[in-house]
Order: sequence, then structure tokens, then C-alpha cells
Amino acid sequence: MRLLLAEDEEQLSRALTAILKHNGFTVDAVADGQEAYDYARTEQYDGLILDIMMPGMEGTEVLRRLRGEGISTPALFLTAKGEIEDRIAGLDIGADDYLPKPFDMGELLARIAR
Repeated sequence: MRLLLAEDEEQLSRALTAILKHNGFTVDAVADGQEAYDYARTEQYDGLILDIMMPGMEGTEVLRRLRGEGISTPALFLTAKGEIEDRIAGLDIGADDYLPKPFDMGELLARIAR
């Protein structure tokens, strides 16, 4: 399964990439929203893991644009924005799942695998 990980916190991105690869996923990691948008438009992914608060373009805007272009790749928001209003907004934009930080890695893996 090939994933795009968009996370601007360098240490978290490296750790997530290592764990995901250890669990059999192929991962492309990017650090800003514009890169995430560009990669998601030009490459084939089985899933997107998007932070919301990123430089260049917020994850919500990335997903809004992708959905507007008919790109339906499953997307999960992994973000510090954990209020119920944030979760609802993310799902309304077109996210398939939403997991607030801090999170349990086992839960993230279970959500990706489904």
C-alpha cells in the first residue's frame, strides 16, 4: 500500500515514515501543503495522511482542491486540531477519517489498514 504523508514536524514525520515502512507500507513524505497537493495530483496513492496546519497550504485546502478535481484517494487528517468542530469540518471537506494528536500508533495503523 502506497501512502502520502504530509507532516511538517520533521521528527514526527521521520518517526511515522519509519514505523509505516516497518509495517509494510511504501511512504512518500512531504513537509508542506503545496508539496502534498502536487504529489497527490501527480502520483497514485492508496491513502493520504494529512496534517492540517502546514506551511504553504493547509491540509484542509489540499483536500478541498483534490476532491474538487475528482481525486477520491482515501484521506485521513492527523492533526493537533482535535475539537469536535474541527473533526466535523474535516469530514465535511471529504476526509475519510480524522485522528487528533496525540494518537496511538496502533490506532493509526488500524485506521489505515481498513
